[in-house]
Amino acid sequence: MDRDIKISIRNLYKIFGPIPDVALAYVRRGMGKAELLEKHNHVLGLQDINVDIREGEITVIMGLSGSGKSTLIRHLNRLIEPTAGEIRVDGQDVLQFNEEQLRTLRRERMSMVFQKFALLPHKTVLENAGMALLVRGFSVEEFESEARKWLARVGLEGNENQYPHQLSGGMQQRVGIARALASNSPVMLMDEAFSALDPLIRSDMQDLLLELQDELHKTIVFITHDLDEALKLADHLVILKDGYIVQQGEPQEILMNANDPYIIDFISDINRARVLRVRSIMKKTTEAPADSAGDISERDNLESVIAMSEGDTERTYRVMRRDKQVGVLEMKDLVRALVPTEGAEAQERVQ
Repeated sequence: MDRDIKISIRNLYKIFGPIPDVALAYVRRGMGKAELLEKHNHVLGLQDINVDIREGEITVIMGLSGSGKSTLIRHLNRLIEPTAGEIRVDGQDVLQFNEEQLRTLRRERMSMVFQKFALLPHKTVLENAGMALLVRGFSVEEFESEARKWLARVGLEGNENQYPHQLSGGMQQRVGIARALASNSPVMLMDEAFSALDPLIRSDMQDLLLELQDELHKTIVFITHDLDEALKLADHLVILKDGYIVQQGEPQEILMNANDPYIIDFISDINRARVLRVRSIMKKTTEAPADSAGDISERDNLESVIAMSEGDTERTYRVMRRDKQVGVLEMKDLVRALVPTEGAEAQERVQ
């Protein structure tokens, strides 16, 4: 197993119903979700899922309602038992864990941030933030400094003695993130964590998560149905439909090379200039261009480069990573990258 793979999922199936093993045989012979429900009254939740979740990265699992994304994340800490397959965390087979090992996994190795906040209404903000440590046997006095530290880090310093009902939705979700961080677990599971928030607060929370990730390098599994959120957060993107993986990979690569009509439809209306990054279209080279218009970061989006160039398609920029050149970007290549793929054009003609 590669040393940088934190969680490995192999051949994972989940079928809901009274005789899932029998239904699994039909699925493996090619029966789909709709037919399985119609003929055998079983629901195909997950079908042959294979994903490697790398340490220190944000893996985003995206799909519409009913795609299986929340079912998948709940398999990682065995809140849901699979019908078949393998889940390994740090090389250990989670499906072989006994009750004590599972408790340790859930309390110390994985934390979870929920869509509905899941704060205890009769506990203060401080007590909610320290809940993961409280269930391990720490007293309030013992976990207070750790909880205060993370509440301050997420912008809630001074709110420690308030109760959840006294906070806005965005502030309550910050408590949920502080609770996950205070547990000091290397893996964070975030199930539609920002979906219940207003758009502006949601954007602020995304920025906060990225800021924290730059500092902490957690292994984060993030569930969403929103493509813009997925493209903003993901190091690795997994797109689900009807319980199976349609496409996975580096999000910029998926955007540039969508391989399925389902994904082409997803990306048809997005602002490509806003979500595409320089690193996706640059020419990799350490050789400086003969006539450079300046330096840009590999992480800059194309919209910012267009503004910098003032629309001049003859300009060429050096692309930098931590003060070292890693590539060159010609504005002509940028303009070509903004044109929809052939698949997307064909989709538009059909419509």
